[in-house]
Amino acid sequence: MRSTKTIIFTAVSAFALSACGGSGGTGSGARDYVTAVGSSTVYPFATAVAEQFAKTSGSKSPVIESTGTGAGMKLFCAGVGAQHPDVEDASRRMKKSEYELCQKNGVTEIVEIQVGIDGIAFAESKDGPGMMLTPTDIYKALAANPYGKPNTAKTWSDVNPSLPNEPILVYGPPSTSGTRDALKELILEAGCKTDDAMKALKDSDKEKYEQTCHQIREDGPYVDAGENDNLIVQKISQNPKAIGIFGYSFLEENADKLKGVPLSNVEPTYESISDFSYPGARPLYIYVKKQHLAPIQGLQAYINEWPKVWGPDGLLKKKGMVISPDDVRAKNAEVIANMTPLDPSVLK
Repeated sequence: MRSTKTIIFTAVSAFALSACGGSGGTGSGARDYVTAVGSSTVYPFATAVAEQFAKTSGSKSPVIESTGTGAGMKLFCAGVGAQHPDVEDASRRMKKSEYELCQKNGVTEIVEIQVGIDGIAFAESKDGPGMMLTPTDIYKALAANPYGKPNTAKTWSDVNPSLPNEPILVYGPPSTSGTRDALKELILEAGCKTDDAMKALKDSDKEKYEQTCHQIREDGPYVDAGENDNLIVQKISQNPKAIGIFGYSFLEENADKLKGVPLSNVEPTYESISDFSYPGARPLYIYVKKQHLAPIQGLQAYINEWPKVWGPDGLLKKKGMVISPDDVRAKNAEVIANMTPLDPSVLK
């Protein structure tokens, strides 16, 4: 009698052999369902598409895990085979270093699909003081070493005299989150760059510049709330003095108990995110392992489901996603139709 371990190993090996043949592989694979990992922001949308796919196709529902974009990239790029995810959900674009990790581990063909738009929303309780912030305020409040000096700010008024004399308390995403990456790149860096010395530092010492502009303080005012955005909603709805950071859809979903915090006098709304006038607006992506298309049952069909639901009258808008412009949707539908691999020259 063969051991369970031997049977599993044989199945996985058979899958790996067919997958390594690229998208033209013909094996049935070791898995009859799709697996996806990644962003907590994309998670509710990916779950909705998965449920719709299972309902209309009769196939098994894809298994979607909320791991955070960064952690998901590591899992996605770890290799080819049934033990590795087929899809990575991302609230930011793949980094060049992540693409290189994929290549190193044999994940040689990756398809990038922009599925919509989101915003990094800053929010407070309906009973909050009505905060109005700028990227500079946020940088001074949350950076570990704003403009190269240790952060000693305890209250919002320490940051900006026009702000309330209340303790800085911000619940936000962990270091594994794409929302955290976008926070650093879209908001903190924008505040950091208002200083001429920091602009000069970018040219003279890029590593020190990124550390100064991106590193978030760990002495209490910023609270890492994990990959559970609903927990952040709960925390700030119960504490009028706290601010939360999460994807816009969570603000829209909880509009009965939360209100958005304007950034540079622009409120986080569907319209301001759609036209990118809101400073925290960003595209949302899914990445597909092309080598898994033939071996993994239902993967192509699941990906084909996305364009059916990402339009102005589609399921994803009802779930809170900001819809991409017509030309962006058309371009990405074409990417899906042809499964065009990502051009790594566009990555940073």
